[in-house]
Formats: sequence, C-alpha cells, structure tokens
Amino acid sequence: MFGMVRPCTHRLTEGLKVEWMAHLCGLCLALRADHGQFARVVTNYDGLIVSVLTEAQTGLADGGRRTAGPCPLRQMRTAPVAQGEGARLAAAVSLVLASAKVRDHVADRDGLLARRPVAAAARRVARSWDRAGARTGQAIGFDTAVLVDAVDRQAGIETLAGPGTPLLTVTEPTETATAAAFAHTAVLAGRPGNVEPLAEAGRLFGRLAHLLDAVEDREADAASGAWNPLAATGTSLTEARRLADDALHGIRLALRDATFVDGRLVHALLAHELRVSVDRAFGTTRCAHGAGAPGGAHQPGPYQPGPYQPGPYAPGPVPGNPYAPGPGGPGGPGGPLPPEPPNRRRGLIAGCAVWMGLACTCQLCCGTYEDPWSRERREGSCGNCDCSGCGDCCSCCNCGGEEGGGDGGCCDGCDCGCDCGC
Repeated sequence: MFGMVRPCTHRLTEGLKVEWMAHLCGLCLALRADHGQFARVVTNYDGLIVSVLTEAQTGLADGGRRTAGPCPLRQMRTAPVAQGEGARLAAAVSLVLASAKVRDHVADRDGLLARRPVAAAARRVARSWDRAGARTGQAIGFDTAVLVDAVDRQAGIETLAGPGTPLLTVTEPTETATAAAFAHTAVLAGRPGNVEPLAEAGRLFGRLAHLLDAVEDREADAASGAWNPLAATGTSLTEARRLADDALHGIRLALRDATFVDGRLVHALLAHELRVSVDRAFGTTRCAHGAGAPGGAHQPGPYQPGPYQPGPYAPGPVPGNPYAPGPGGPGGPGGPLPPEPPNRRRGLIAGCAVWMGLACTCQLCCGTYEDPWSRERREGSCGNCDCSGCGDCCSCCNCGGEEGGGDGGCCDGCDCGCDCGC
C-alpha cells in the first residue's frame, strides 16, 4: 500500500477509524471485483479519498455498505466495507495512477526495471491497468483520458525542465489529473455546486503529492542519478515547503466552499492528516502521545536529543551485576568471554520459503511477524503506527472533545473548515 495520507489510528476516533477502513477495504474489493486479484496491488491510501469525498457529499445511503468476509489484513474478521460508484471511481483512478507510477520507474530504470525483459513486462502491466481503469471509468461516466493525457505529458515536461523552470510547471500534469478525479465525485453525488471547489482541492492535492514525493526521494535520486524535480529545477527545500504550506491552506479554503452531508472524515484526512504528511516529508514531525508527557508533548528519551538521566537499565556497569565488564566478570580483564548468542539466522532458501508463506497469507501486511531471515520481530505495513503528531487538537472546535472521547482533543473529525495550525 502506498500514498501520502497514512493516518495513525491513534489520531482517529473509533468511529472515523471504522469509516476509513471501510473505504480502504471497499477500494481493495472493488479492484478485485472488476479487475481480478492481481489488481488489488494498486490499493493505496490516497485513492480511497475519492471514495470518502463521494460518500461525504451523499451521506451513507442504503446499500452503501456491505459486510465483507474474513480477511487476513483484518485479523480474519468480517467488517463493513464501502461499495458503489465512489469505490469504483477510486478503483479507476488508482489503476491509472499506478500505471503512471510503473512507467515512471521504468523510465528511471529503477532496480530490476533497468533490465529490458522486466521493463517490457512492466509496460504490459501498465497498459493493462490503463485499459482496466478506462473500462471502470466509462461505466460511471468518468473519462480517464484526462489522467492518461496528464501521464503522457509528464515525461515531455520533465525532459524540457531545467534550472529556472518553475516547479509548478512540472507538477501541473499531476494537478490536472487529481483535479478531474476530485471534481467527478461531485458529479456522482449530484452536487454541481461542489465541482469547482473540489477541483481546486484536487489540484492542490496533486501538487502536494508531487512535491512530497520529490522531497522524500531527493537523497535517493541524487545517489542513483535519477531525475528529481527539485534538483532539476534548482528549487530549494525552503521554497518547496512554502509551496506545500500554500497548498495546505488552499485545500482548507476549498473544502470550506464545498457542501457535505457528513464531512468529518474528509476534514480529518485533508485538513489534519495531510498536514502531518507534509511535516513527515520535511522531517518536522514529532510524536505527541508519549506516555507520561505533560499535555501530550513527547519527552526526549535515551535515543533522542535532549537531557536524559540514565536509569538502572542504562548502559554502563551496574553495582552488583556479576555479568558487567570488569575484573572477574565475563568480558572483563581476567574473566571469561561472554557466551555468544546462537546463530538463529535462516539460510537463503529457508528464508525465501518462509517469505513466500508470509506473503501468500498476507502476514507481511498485517500485524507482527518474524523476519524470514534474521528472525527479528517486525511490523507489517498495515500495522505500522505513523504516530507523528498524535495528540494535536483542533482548538477551533469549541466542543471540548466530548465527541472525540472526552479527552479534550479534537472532536470527532470536526467539519469546522478550520484554518488553524492544528
């Protein structure tokens, strides 16, 4: 799963968490229903926002949910999932944009895609996703040609870009594609008055997606010699951050002009979580739900900058510890060497076999698992807690946090259209 809006479950109330998962699973199952099992690999966190926007404008109608069967990603539990035109639009957009991502990696000759046979196979997959997205789009009245055209123009713009080229010239194709997808949610919802503000929100969302991708890949692209918008246009990180902050502000203003039946989840994702995504990309995040932190502020620990007082388990000799380095102790002068831990690493073939088992049962994506080779405990991609910014509250809600659990934080994803810094 990929995408820039990856909310931590600590920041969503229980109700919003269930709604968010319903749209995520709805996107995944819509891809499977229309395009087969393999299409589910393009499920992404940003694509489900299209489904969220559609439902926010129509409200939860009869038939908008169905109970899905057990799934390994949900610890083999059933769950309500979103269905309908919003989920299908999200599936069409995800397929076309995933196709664009694959072609971009092929053009950059990333990893295995530098080999011609692999690149040729990847191009065939990308073309099949384009056709699949077009079929689903046509069924719901959305012409995916605008997305494909934007993808095709991107390569030419990048070829011509150089020092002095405005960065927004490079981000324009992505902006156009996401603006079309966001605007069509208003068409599906039967709210023509929302077309213009949601197109503006989508345009700025696309700008942010392109900017944050460039910022996060900057060092890796420099090391590999791959094309990067910031390096190619000579744009500084300071200027990129200014553009990102302007886009955040514009999205909030655009959402304020749109009409929603229930915009709580939209507000939580596009007003709050999107800001956290920007902070994360620029390295300005902090975790705010540390235990014992006054007011939710994160206190520096032994591995972070700041004063730290060593406790009884801190590094260094501890009085009375017979295993501490020192005279007579293991590893100390005159003492025996400490016993080496047994080598529990698996070999290449055994590790690959375990990896295949984990992948086929979706355990790589769900919860915790043992690394196939090192045997270390690891978190699956769906279980990783992106808890940066947890505890941030919306000071403009005037709700006292009662709907959000009475903890004094933001109410249940308040749709206040705020432009606060929270």
